[in-house]
Amino acid sequence: MALIDFLGFFGAFIIGMVLGLIGGGGSILTVPLLVYLLAYNPVTATAYSLFVVGTSSIFGVYKKHQKKLVDFKTGLAFSFPSFIAVYTTRRYLVPNIPEELFTLNGFIITKEIAIMVFFALVMLAAATSMIKGKKDTSGTFIKQPYYKTFVQGLIIGVITGLIGAGGGFLYVPALVLWAGLSMKNAVGTSLVIISINSIIGFLGDLHALNTDWVFLLTFSALTMLGVLLGDYLSKYISNKKLKKGFGFFVMVMAIYILIKEFTQN
Repeated sequence: MALIDFLGFFGAFIIGMVLGLIGGGGSILTVPLLVYLLAYNPVTATAYSLFVVGTSSIFGVYKKHQKKLVDFKTGLAFSFPSFIAVYTTRRYLVPNIPEELFTLNGFIITKEIAIMVFFALVMLAAATSMIKGKKDTSGTFIKQPYYKTFVQGLIIGVITGLIGAGGGFLYVPALVLWAGLSMKNAVGTSLVIISINSIIGFLGDLHALNTDWVFLLTFSALTMLGVLLGDYLSKYISNKKLKKGFGFFVMVMAIYILIKEFTQN
């Protein structure tokens, strides 16, 4: 096994461990790992990331369900508009984005650059969310009409489809504010939405991918092993401090992506 491949698989294990330790956020590093370390193009990387995120989230649903922290009814209600948006985005929107979008001061903005820049901006939003932390405001929510939830689900679904990450940092506050779930239940329930969205999004790409199943299944298995270890270690390590520290790391990675994308030849 080449050193780069070993580092990539080790990275998958670390991503899983972060997911297990802090309950989310780690999957946002899957695309940068696949693109910058393993040299996959962003379109393939986001598709592979959806599979990794989806399988890891299914595993997470099982773990959270054991602790009675999953509201399947609410999760499925949010999933419906989201998975429509994710599938449509991966099946029709992404393949039809022109390879060259526009030129800025002689610099050609390609589809791959645009995807990675958008991904970096979402990473910055996720990092800010992790650094600031989330307050449990479940006791103050006002139930909104389902059409608003439907529209919000569509928007989050499009973002998930474009960047190949789960969108947990978007779903958790939505479930707290709009569905009145406690923070712990929102985290568990968000995994239902993320797993459905991610797997359906990956299926939307499958027809156009020359999928390396050995690599993808190995990468996903190592991620899940990392989740197991992280879940065990989380009993002994402060979740709040870890999440804030990881938030700063994600912010640095996002800045690195922006610099790299706008300075490449």
